Amino acid sequence: MPANPHSDAAPADDHAIRAAALVAAHNRTAGAGALPVGILTPLTPPGDPTAGELAVRGAVLGARYAAEHGIGPGVRLVLENDQRGATEEHMSRSAVGGLAKLAFVDRVSAVVGQWHLRTTPTVAAAAEEIGLPLFVENGHNTVADDRRYVFRTYFSIADRAPLMAGFVKEQGFRRIALVAADTVFGQMLADTLAAELRTTVPEAEQFRVDFAQDGVTDLDEQLGAVADFGPDLLLNAGVVRTNYLIVQAAITAGLLPGVPMMACFPFPMRADDYWRLAGKAGAGVVWPATRFSGGWPGLTAIGRWFVDTYQREFGSFPPDNALGAFTDVTILAQAAAAAGGTGRAELHQALESGTFDTWRGPVSFPWSGAPAPHHQPPEIVLMHYRRFGDTVDEAVVVWPPQSVTGPYEPAGE
Repeated sequence: MPANPHSDAAPADDHAIRAAALVAAHNRTAGAGALPVGILTPLTPPGDPTAGELAVRGAVLGARYAAEHGIGPGVRLVLENDQRGATEEHMSRSAVGGLAKLAFVDRVSAVVGQWHLRTTPTVAAAAEEIGLPLFVENGHNTVADDRRYVFRTYFSIADRAPLMAGFVKEQGFRRIALVAADTVFGQMLADTLAAELRTTVPEAEQFRVDFAQDGVTDLDEQLGAVADFGPDLLLNAGVVRTNYLIVQAAITAGLLPGVPMMACFPFPMRADDYWRLAGKAGAGVVWPATRFSGGWPGLTAIGRWFVDTYQREFGSFPPDNALGAFTDVTILAQAAAAAGGTGRAELHQALESGTFDTWRGPVSFPWSGAPAPHHQPPEIVLMHYRRFGDTVDEAVVVWPPQSVTGPYEPAGE
């Protein structure tokens, strides 16, 4: 049986303490005229403090990259826990309060690090009204639509759904169970994916179970109902903590490891946590992810620096949210260099007019008539762990066809 995500999680404050230490260590090297960038991210529950700490790692390395390579005036980081004093009902209120502090007290010129779909829409609306450039690190479908000050270098839920549905069709899955949390992310993901499946695989039968995220301690009843349905594919649309409760309940119900599982966001990228919490039954999982690995031939020099530095300092391959924050901070540093200053207005103008070096090549954000011109996602692929204990470097790409690096080998076969 895999570990219990309640008992094995690190103490909540540990994430905030480590993140603050990283930021403080970097800021001791930042000059007086450095670009002030806020990191508004979850560092305590009820948010995902692990994700927040990973975003901070990426942002700090982005600021360090700018300093080491003489890009603009450098970057000074201001850290704000967007879950400070939050309750499950008021996560957004806490996050907007954090944005207000960064904007009006700390006077930052831009903000990165937004991870939760529960908080991002209100934070994005506030940033737009203030005129504060905001980079988000999550997959909300519409958060960047028609917003002049909201930017994203990560893929949305709408971007990933066609890819996932195409793989379902290719594999011939016809009885699909979708288990989803009742959060903004869980429901947006489940609704978007269910609609895409109805279009791509109209002959498939779907069985959907929604559950209350807050306070749930096991999902045995829900996965028992899934077992009664008899699926040939389990779609895991749990969120923080409940993604692993789904795995545990699926084991209890006899679904795993025999039934293939597809995760709906890249939590398996945190390989150490994944194997500790999912156990051997997690082998065979497939999940959508940025096409990014240490051996990918498309990795640029800035990407190689990031991978090597992250692995040297943190002992693992960097996951998507660390990559996203790194990318966004290095883009902001380049924009400040082009602007010749650190004010919000000049920084924003530079973001819309410039082209920026990233781990995957040049990225730009020209304002246009497109629905979300500031949404510039990377290539998305489906990753796959074939064996218990695989690292991210050992995972293979199984979809789309032009990107495949290894065969799909579902567990139990």
